[in-house]
Amino acid sequence: MPIRTAVPPRVLTVAGSDSGGGAGIQADLKTMLALGVHGMSVLTAVTAQNSLGVQGAWELPVDAVRAQYRSVVDDIGVQAVKTGMLASAALVETVAELLAGTDAPVVVDPVGVSKHGDALLAAEALDSVRTKLLPVATVATPNLDEVAQLTGVRVTDESGMRRAAEEILGFGPRWVVIKGGHLPGEAVDLLTDGSAEHWLRAPRHDNRHTHGTGCTLASAIASGLALGMDVPTAVRGAKTYVTGAIEAGFPLGGGIGPVDHGWLTRPARPSDQLPTTVGF
Repeated sequence: MPIRTAVPPRVLTVAGSDSGGGAGIQADLKTMLALGVHGMSVLTAVTAQNSLGVQGAWELPVDAVRAQYRSVVDDIGVQAVKTGMLASAALVETVAELLAGTDAPVVVDPVGVSKHGDALLAAEALDSVRTKLLPVATVATPNLDEVAQLTGVRVTDESGMRRAAEEILGFGPRWVVIKGGHLPGEAVDLLTDGSAEHWLRAPRHDNRHTHGTGCTLASAIASGLALGMDVPTAVRGAKTYVTGAIEAGFPLGGGIGPVDHGWLTRPARPSDQLPTTVGF
């Protein structure tokens, strides 16, 4: 076989580990591989986690997180960075400082709770997310629970998503994706920079195995940005990828299984309606 000499775009995830493999660093790296970029990681926390929930979480020291980041960025370089679970105010502020000094687009997934409702961010860290992390974001990707944590806005319909976007943009990110997956009806997300609006709609699949959707979407957006796409194109491609991964999600353990990060490589079924590529 020929030896590959071209270097793929490089994307760094700064996030926690999910021992069950459905979310966190594991989901991020699977997504990056599926979409054709080279994934690298800075581990911020270790969780004991499975399909039933999070049984324990241990954050890493600030010095360990800083050392990992500098090791990767100073030698290998990055074309995009994605953040996930940051656990504490000290880690949020450290990562925000590192990102501010890095010349690459940043996708911030302001992870607050797990799919099962387990807290993944200390309450006292919320202000650091608002004032330190969101201002360095190219794209922020909160779900409706995270919107409520950060702004106090409770979204119950699509008009509420507009208000939520305004509130999040007020903290400083260039773009925001308000994820409306918790609303009834079709799965709708709002992407906006405060002027242009992009409503992204997809059918809602009858599949409870959706662990890792938020991590996967943010990593897919970062992958698109690293490949040179503008924000709307990267987010549309990420939406398509996540929709396919949700449709193909599978049972694992006794609770909520993960989305299928490798769905693009699976044999197509006659009933499949999604494209076999997502524009990446």
